[in-house]
Amino acid sequence: MKPKVMVVDDTEGIRDLVSTILEKEGYETILKTSAAELIASFPLAQPDVILLDLVLPDGDGLELLPQIKKQWPDTEVIVLTGFASLDKAVEATKRGAYQFQSKPFETKTLLLSIQRALEHKRLSTETVSLRKALATMTGGDAPVFQSPSMKKVVRDIERVAPSEVPILITGESGTGKEVIADLLHNLSSRNKGPHIKINCAALPRELIESELFGSVKGAFTGANMDREGLFRLAEGGTLFLDEISEMPVDTQSKLLRVLQEKEVRPVGGRASYKSDCRVIAATNRPTADAIKCGKLREDLYYRISAISIYLPPLRERREDILPLAGAFLKRYGSQAGREITGFTPEASEVLKAFDWPGNVRQLQNEIQRAVLMSEASVVDTRDLSITNVTTRPENNPDLTLMEAMERNTIIQMLTETGGNKLETAKRLGIGRQTLYNKIKIYGIEP
Repeated sequence: MKPKVMVVDDTEGIRDLVSTILEKEGYETILKTSAAELIASFPLAQPDVILLDLVLPDGDGLELLPQIKKQWPDTEVIVLTGFASLDKAVEATKRGAYQFQSKPFETKTLLLSIQRALEHKRLSTETVSLRKALATMTGGDAPVFQSPSMKKVVRDIERVAPSEVPILITGESGTGKEVIADLLHNLSSRNKGPHIKINCAALPRELIESELFGSVKGAFTGANMDREGLFRLAEGGTLFLDEISEMPVDTQSKLLRVLQEKEVRPVGGRASYKSDCRVIAATNRPTADAIKCGKLREDLYYRISAISIYLPPLRERREDILPLAGAFLKRYGSQAGREITGFTPEASEVLKAFDWPGNVRQLQNEIQRAVLMSEASVVDTRDLSITNVTTRPENNPDLTLMEAMERNTIIQMLTETGGNKLETAKRLGIGRQTLYNKIKIYGIEP
């Protein structure tokens, strides 16, 4: 769709000239000769940009500005006038004008101003949409987050997103750390730039440095060409390092140097290049434990955790379970073409009582499964897989209730998948290594 530019000027020659220039550049133009014509167009579809003459035969452009911004708050206004003064420029800006330009104007300058105004409008609209999305997480008719802890997280996101400092997101697997990283990027000034993500636990030790920093041809066996690293690809944007405590410690040392010096040297390279990307990191390990056992360098931790955001597990914020379940039900019901209106009281109680060892990701998978299994317009307990979990395994009475439920959930899912650990981890919403660790801890037989 072509951007719409409205030209409000009583001089026919100016209107025709601007219209010719803009339509040649792919814009749709709307021409108005007076304040009355402009006001009469308020009920119609709003333009993206208005080029407004300050001196009109039936009105003052400065007086019109507040009316325009009230009727069309998303429209950017560029004031054009042959009677330029600093006082008028300041006053126009105060009343909502995006820019103030004198006549006569250069074509290149005018086009650049319109492009910048359109970009400003786009970014403003996206930011408002994101802030509305954040607001619905904690308020409105059907808030997704009702717990005080997650309301605080949302407030913290809004507060720290515009900054340039590194951020560390902590919390158990499945709590939504990547979602938070997405929000931080989209609400930052870097949201036009790339958002590059890497799971540090998913790459072999010998490849992670090449992946992060790049490499030159011949740097190691198989390096048949120069390779751009993720720091290069994230230039001007955000680099999200998930599971950073699983990164080899010697690589952490090199990462620390990059963060300190803002320079990256590719593997096998002699020259470094300046790096300009914001780093957001995440880990599912308690940071104190990770540092103590040597999984996370303490100096790197202090570098990446100038701001830290902790996502509590779902079992510690049970107020959020049903709102989240309702949001997932709406999403997956729509995808499946099913009109499922909610949960029975019994199913709701089961959902609230379960401890969700896989956190939000497990809840999401459970609701997706329930949508497919349900034969009615509401989800009942028979549609849920978690209702078959016993409270305590008979062979280990020392486990806590939460541990017992977690153990039984893993056993049940292993049974459903025929012992497929990769699929089991996926359905539970946890990492494969996390599943292996829990199988070992709970003494679950293959």
